[in-house]
Amino acid sequence: MRLFKLWPGRGPYKKLRTGGVFRASPPMVLAGGFMLLIVLGAGLLCLPFAADKPLGFFTALFTATSAVTVTGLSILDADTHLQPFGYAVVAALVQIGGLGFVTFAVVAAMSLGKKVALQYQAVALEAFNQTSVSKIRATAFVVFKLSAAIELMGILVLTAWWLPGTGFLQALAQAVFHTIMAFNNGGMALPGTAMGRYLGDPITILATTALIILGGIGFSVVNDVRTKRKWGLLTSYTRIILLATLLLNVFGFLLIWALEHGNPHTLGALPMHAQALTAWLQSVASRTAGFHSIDLVHLQDETTLVLMLLMFIGGGSLSTASGIKVGTFVVLLAAAWSYIRGHREIVLLRRTIAPDTVQKSLALLLVTGALAFVATLLMCIIEKARFLDILFEVVSALSTTGATRDLTPSLSAPSHLLLIVLMFVGRLGPLTLIYSLSTQRASRVRHPEAPFQVG
Repeated sequence: MRLFKLWPGRGPYKKLRTGGVFRASPPMVLAGGFMLLIVLGAGLLCLPFAADKPLGFFTALFTATSAVTVTGLSILDADTHLQPFGYAVVAALVQIGGLGFVTFAVVAAMSLGKKVALQYQAVALEAFNQTSVSKIRATAFVVFKLSAAIELMGILVLTAWWLPGTGFLQALAQAVFHTIMAFNNGGMALPGTAMGRYLGDPITILATTALIILGGIGFSVVNDVRTKRKWGLLTSYTRIILLATLLLNVFGFLLIWALEHGNPHTLGALPMHAQALTAWLQSVASRTAGFHSIDLVHLQDETTLVLMLLMFIGGGSLSTASGIKVGTFVVLLAAAWSYIRGHREIVLLRRTIAPDTVQKSLALLLVTGALAFVATLLMCIIEKARFLDILFEVVSALSTTGATRDLTPSLSAPSHLLLIVLMFVGRLGPLTLIYSLSTQRASRVRHPEAPFQVG
């Protein structure tokens, strides 16, 4: 079968690029695949039986982009609720977008006994953020199997918990949709599964946050914990990500609870246990999932800043989450701390961080920050809205979180188009940046050093 051959011929990938047969880089192929998936999803959502009334193409395009990039922002009107077919399309787009279409393609090819060609390997390396071709097969199957196992457990728990209040089929459908959205950090909800209905419900909130964490922490981390099961045997990267994720979630939880416990419009009117559960959900979901059980419009400004920081950082590498990633954030903190202490080497858990990793982290931070600045500036020019609300929507879209202060539905078409671009770049931009940095050739020309003042 030729279904899984992306390009003709069997020559080396570099030869194909320079010989005129195939000139697109791996990130371009990934971007093209996601664009194709978005257009296909928009076409399906335009069908008359996808919603109560037919969606316009732009609304369908925005919805499909939000689903494929696992963001969760929506511009649907109240009278255009999706029908079961429409929700099924959205769930499928979120599932494929969360795990990545390359994962599905590699698993399918391997299942049919096909070898992954050199050209395909280049794309897979970018999608999986790996440096070894030998790890592509193992990584693809690990991602697929872990995702299936975790989502199945989530579906079973939520179906059993929601069953007493509804019929089996309805409970199962709601559990399937909610599990896909939580594990893939999609953040969308059915009318019957909005998190505002479960204030103080420990099973629903803890199951949801567990799915969000498992989907956003990184498949390599989950697999490392699954196979080794002892702290001392885990890789340094796994231990760092686990500790950083725990600290970020607890940091957000305590700050949100402390800042909002007296706000009658958010946590102030809830009993103590519901306040704790809601603050925990908001902290975990702000790491690119987007669920919320309180109205974010009524948050204190300082709480909104905390949420934006959590959204900007995001989740782990090789996960369903976006943002600059936890690993990037930790490396930048370690670099700053080493400089302050006057150390030449950057060390984490007795392991030295390579200078290239620090440079990539700095580049990713600057590029993401520049995108957020330009997008916020443009939207401030276009829209007449509060600066904080605009900045929040921009960070939410760029980090593919999907949390909103009810500004997205009221924005103009140019701003909606800008959000589409931000969601797409937020999901794929880091891959392109990493590729461009990793393919740089060492120059043979050496220039003399010159003093340059910084700080």
